[in-house]
Amino acid sequence: MMAGRDSTKPDSMRIVADDLSGPEIRALLEEHLRSMHSLSPPESVHALDLAGLRQPGISFWTSWEDDVLVGCAALKELDPKHGEIKSMRTPQMLRRRGAGRAMLTHILEVARSRKYERLSLETGSGEAFAPAQRLYESFGFTRCGPFGDYVLDPHSVFMTLRLRELPESPDGRSQPPGAGAPAVR
Repeated sequence: MMAGRDSTKPDSMRIVADDLSGPEIRALLEEHLRSMHSLSPPESVHALDLAGLRQPGISFWTSWEDDVLVGCAALKELDPKHGEIKSMRTPQMLRRRGAGRAMLTHILEVARSRKYERLSLETGSGEAFAPAQRLYESFGFTRCGPFGDYVLDPHSVFMTLRLRELPESPDGRSQPPGAGAPAVR
């Protein structure tokens, strides 16, 4: 990797806004939905299909390594200060290349540029979801209760990350919530 470049993204990887029309993304989303339905009961599968990802308020990106699709992710606006990560997926056969980390970094950059104060997600609670949970935790996401339209579900783990910077105190240190600005809930 070259100095000054994003160290979370391999040099040959590019992330692009996607219109969901290509056969590669259709195949990856079909893999994603099959996997989610094999791991969770139907009422606990919250992954979006193509029509769901094309709804207003959802932005969608794909990650490519040369001409190979290595990942995808979406960002749904819940309200002007709160976004949700949706449909983050790396093909089963192409994992451990940094695509998930690169996609999450990209979504965080977009969420911050939109001035979101919080970014949340829902993922599964089973062992198969542990690597995703560890990835989110490595970025500072913590477990939380249901948000948006979700309800408490033993098959779901809800996570959130506060994005808004804490105000600085006169001595230059960040103040805890409530010590100068209202806490984000």
